Amino acid sequence: MKVDLFDFELDKELIAKTPANPRDTSRLLDLSEENIIQDRHFYDLPQILRPDDVMVFNDTKVIPARLYGQRGEALVEVTLYHPLDGIRWWAFIKNAKRLHGGDVVFFYTAEISAKDSDFSAEIIQKDDNDGVLIKFNCSPDDLAHKLEKYGSMPLPPYIKRERPLKGLWNPYNDKEDYQTVYAKNEGAVAAPTAGLHFTDRLLKQIDDMGVKRVFLTLHVGAGTFLPVKTDDTENHKMHAEYGVISPQACDVINEAKKQGRRIIAVGTTSVRLLESAADESGELHPFCGETDIFITPGYKFKMIDMIITNFHLPKSTLFMLICAIGGTERMKKAYAHAIEKKYRFYSYGDSSIIKCINKI
Repeated sequence: MKVDLFDFELDKELIAKTPANPRDTSRLLDLSEENIIQDRHFYDLPQILRPDDVMVFNDTKVIPARLYGQRGEALVEVTLYHPLDGIRWWAFIKNAKRLHGGDVVFFYTAEISAKDSDFSAEIIQKDDNDGVLIKFNCSPDDLAHKLEKYGSMPLPPYIKRERPLKGLWNPYNDKEDYQTVYAKNEGAVAAPTAGLHFTDRLLKQIDDMGVKRVFLTLHVGAGTFLPVKTDDTENHKMHAEYGVISPQACDVINEAKKQGRRIIAVGTTSVRLLESAADESGELHPFCGETDIFITPGYKFKMIDMIITNFHLPKSTLFMLICAIGGTERMKKAYAHAIEKKYRFYSYGDSSIIKCINKI
């Protein structure tokens, strides 16, 4: 399938740099009915839900996986995306051409200079497709503490932030904003952004309706932000991500499906893990491992009836997934409507709820 089919024009002014405050005041494009488009706010979500719905959330927690480092005079920006073990990670590195195998990069903050740093990593391997393999100079048990001390939230590349400089005032609160209120299991290096719109107040309102909430975990990788560089989707390589679905979650979802209740996935990450763990008959099984599932139009969904999701990049794997769920032409029209109405796009942007029209 040609990647150009998923292209569209987007004014950069529509790319959100900060989230709505409060979170649930973001806008919500309602595509829950097949032939209707409605403009709402996210706090209107209970008006769309039914008391017997089951909502599936990704409870992964984002770690501070962006590091600023120095090797000699060269400054680099490191974004971790996939662990090999306790201290070796694959990373995307800005200015990586200045680095070679065996080089040591010292990380710094606004308060701690590179020369005073006690946190560093060695360059192990460089790969054109997978980035750079690095090995940290600390024990696995100490790495989380070091990342908390030296790291920052791994915002996507279209949200710009300044390098840490002493005395530089930071007006952003990304460590809180770029995390869902129900985040629990650490390991993601990108947020499951569909969940950023939920507040404790809204979740209580949903619970009080009788809607069942189920949690799974997919540790989102930074590869989710990578553009598709091939001309055809068949040649695109997806980066693997680690996920877990418990037997208890499977029981709730399978029973709901038998009863004809709606399964509403919160985010593309929830969809991808559900589809990875489902068999061809539409039964969900416990899952613990990696998935690199790549869903494009023509796919028949086994698990979901609707999805809540943000607005995605042109020609991205996420927009392809949304087109698979809602239909390519309908999603192009919906995105054109969102652009005309000046919805805010991407990770800190507005949201949508979409009916799945392509199911087994």
